[in-house]
Amino acid sequence: MTSAELGRVAAAFLAALFAAAINSVAGGGTLISFPVLVALGLPSVVANATSTIGIWPGTLGSIWGFRRELARSEPVMRWLAIPCFIGGAAGALLLRRTSSATFDRIVPFLVLFASVLFAVRGAIQDWLRTKSGVEHRSRAWLTGAVLATLAVGVYGGYFGAGMSIMMLSMLGIVGMSDILEMNALTSLFSFCVNGVAIVVFVAAKLVYWPFVLAMAAGALIGGYGAAGIARKLGRKVVSRLVIVVGFTVSAVFFVRKFG
Repeated sequence: MTSAELGRVAAAFLAALFAAAINSVAGGGTLISFPVLVALGLPSVVANATSTIGIWPGTLGSIWGFRRELARSEPVMRWLAIPCFIGGAAGALLLRRTSSATFDRIVPFLVLFASVLFAVRGAIQDWLRTKSGVEHRSRAWLTGAVLATLAVGVYGGYFGAGMSIMMLSMLGIVGMSDILEMNALTSLFSFCVNGVAIVVFVAAKLVYWPFVLAMAAGALIGGYGAAGIARKLGRKVVSRLVIVVGFTVSAVFFVRKFG
């Protein structure tokens, strides 16, 4: 392997490390790994698929790091992993049918939508909040939560970048307020969505394997190490970090595509 190739692999490793760390703390880490892979010369669709499989192990480290928060979350919220599997498969199959040119045009809008949704989640949650805990866990609430999770799963299977932000937004809208529990569930849901999407991507030969092993190692390190950082930073700081990451990367995508 030449020095240039080693440099590209090292860049992919670092991109995955920071992406997994940001995913663990606030979500939106793929917004780092995806553009790095594009900068390294991969077509956007291949970069998206390679990023998904490369940082997927980071969700394992993040789940372990947030195991206490995950254990204390409500069981009904953990069952939402099922629509994540279904949505992830549907989104990945949709990506197979999308050209790189079309994908490039819609990426900035997808990221911006996710960022805005997270920023205004508090107002939306207040509007949707029911008057009692019983109503909050009604059949209508459960149906809405399942459909919302399914929609985010489709988004995540189609485009990994920004999925964690959308997951956090969705959890806030359905009534959660503990950002650390939300991060724990987001790690679990991301593991499900990306896990089934990876199967589709590999079958479709959309993955650039030379970067995958290096990225997997970086993702494991970053995913586990950042869970402790999230607890130290606190809820408000982590929430603000999500918003900053989302809008900053959205602006970068718009400038790169339309500037």
